[in-house]
Amino acid sequence: MKEELKQRLLELKAQIEEANYRYYGLDDPLLTDAEYDALMRELLKIEKQHPEWVTSDSPSQRVGGFVASQFPKVRHREPLLSLDNAFNAGDLIDFDRRVRRVAPDVEYLVELKIDGLTVALTYENKTLIRAATRGDGEVGEEITANAKTIRSVPLRLREKTGLATESVLDVRGEGYMPKDSFLQLNSEREEEGQALFANPRNAAAGSLRQQDSRITAQRKLGFFSYQLLQAEQLGLKTQREVLEVLKDLGFTVNPNYQVFSNIEEVVDYCEQMTERRHSFPYEIDGLVIKVNSFAQQRELGYTAKSPRWAIAYKFPAEQVETVIKGIEINVGRTGVLTPTAVLEEVLVAGSMVGRATLHNLDNIRDKDIRIGDHVLLHKAGDVIPEIIKSLPDKRTGKEIVFEMPEECPSCGSPVLKLEGEVAHRCQNISCPSRQREALIHFVSRDAMNIEGLGPAVIGQLLDKGLVKDAADLYYLEFDQLVKLERMGEKSAQNLLNALDQSKQRGLAALLFALGIRHVGVKAGKLLANRYGDIEELKKAGEEELQNIGDIGVVMAKSIVNFFEDEANLDFLERLKKAGVKMAADRKTADSQVLAGKSIVVTGSLQNWDRREIEQLIEELGGKSSSGVSKKTSFVLYGENPGSKLAKAQSLGIPVIDEQEFKKMIE
Repeated sequence: MKEELKQRLLELKAQIEEANYRYYGLDDPLLTDAEYDALMRELLKIEKQHPEWVTSDSPSQRVGGFVASQFPKVRHREPLLSLDNAFNAGDLIDFDRRVRRVAPDVEYLVELKIDGLTVALTYENKTLIRAATRGDGEVGEEITANAKTIRSVPLRLREKTGLATESVLDVRGEGYMPKDSFLQLNSEREEEGQALFANPRNAAAGSLRQQDSRITAQRKLGFFSYQLLQAEQLGLKTQREVLEVLKDLGFTVNPNYQVFSNIEEVVDYCEQMTERRHSFPYEIDGLVIKVNSFAQQRELGYTAKSPRWAIAYKFPAEQVETVIKGIEINVGRTGVLTPTAVLEEVLVAGSMVGRATLHNLDNIRDKDIRIGDHVLLHKAGDVIPEIIKSLPDKRTGKEIVFEMPEECPSCGSPVLKLEGEVAHRCQNISCPSRQREALIHFVSRDAMNIEGLGPAVIGQLLDKGLVKDAADLYYLEFDQLVKLERMGEKSAQNLLNALDQSKQRGLAALLFALGIRHVGVKAGKLLANRYGDIEELKKAGEEELQNIGDIGVVMAKSIVNFFEDEANLDFLERLKKAGVKMAADRKTADSQVLAGKSIVVTGSLQNWDRREIEQLIEELGGKSSSGVSKKTSFVLYGENPGSKLAKAQSLGIPVIDEQEFKKMIE
């Protein structure tokens, strides 16, 4: 029996790591989230019974834990050199001229320059034994426990390469934070009253130097590999071969690399990527141009600080000047007062911007921002409009120094700034703005999806005292609704119907709608799949919750605290009495008909809008992808499908219409 259990442990480790490789390395999911979590729970259960079986390459080591208070120093086997920079086509042509003096028949491999931080990984007998930061290039800090939490970092190298990898291998790459993870992290920190990260690069660096690697695991970092120190010892002759071998070893390699035979093509590609830089789900700040041949790299050699065979093309900074016309205060559902700058509209990073969050008073003071100031603006992480600095030389003397109000602009309650926090808060839990934001969140599409209940109607319901919280929505009557402005009989009845339909949304949507701090859409689904019923979730402790994938220390504590609050329990009881469903839908085996498939949707569908079809694909076990590639299983198209349909047809990828899709899932 013990031998069978140990064999099952080995099978689970292999299945989970194969799923990680397929998901992160190939963008080709093997398992649904629920199937993956079930395997991980089984693995953790066996390892808990037999801790002596836990190894450093077990997927359980990605969960994280406390690490030493000091990060040991690591001397790199070879120095991590910096690169010379090119800022325009002329710089690239000069670089090419220098290279061709030594290597006239040169080929260049061009890779995206990911805006993260360099991580050096060391493997011994195929197992990850150490991860380190770049440091000063000669000596870095060991961050092995934190690096193990990154799912795209293999804990054990794959066997299918045909290379003799039993000895030591050193792999280098870039740790980074995806844009959506960056937005979520800063949103959570703002709610907590903590200082915000300036950009994804700083957020990634801070995450990899956490003393508690469980926090690192929550941050959902990524890793792209690009260098193998022992490449020539393994018989590899070019950088392109290295990238292919790294993929075979189980690493995630950024797919946007190309080989060119002349510098004119390189310049064209750099210009193309400059236009596309905002389209990637991670931040890039340029491209890296490398001589492809290792033999030619050796001929070219190094200067004291950088290789002569590589150069970094840096994108031009996208900063624009505008004027702050005013500063408004928004009160969020947790009571945080957030100042927002009202700007003269300006085009930045492809869109018109008229507002930019100023986050908190400390940020305003640090940047010396005043109403009426000329300021420099960019998009942090290519996403969030952010004021970089004021331009005091352009002041006229009429600028106004901003002060945070002493009273909440919504309810008049005192505004407090707690010790150790940067946020100012309204402490009144009945503050109309807090309730308004909570209600807007509750009825939103990813939450209870109540159509016809927009901010204007919510404002009226609050102003007239018809609701105080979200539970009151389900006790509204027709006669109350028809008296609202612009609410006729038909609209009132439609709203009541939408409220009634929302009662069946299920546990996952409800958990997100409740506004439990740090619980987003994905966490709501994880918890619903794990517990099935809200009564079971109420019983869960912090340690138990942390054993669920992607549920970290902070989120677990927040969930437990929510269900310990009597006011929240009363609120849930009123929802329950109103008939709101508090259990998860149990899917049948047939419901996983799309398991393992990557599906691209293009054009307008008759039966589903975009969010609905993406959710349906996910519920049926598939993955909804935004771009067509060789890994796409099929393309579902509707009216006006655009270029994605043509690309799929050119690649020989199956394409189906809406009727065919309905037959497939029936």
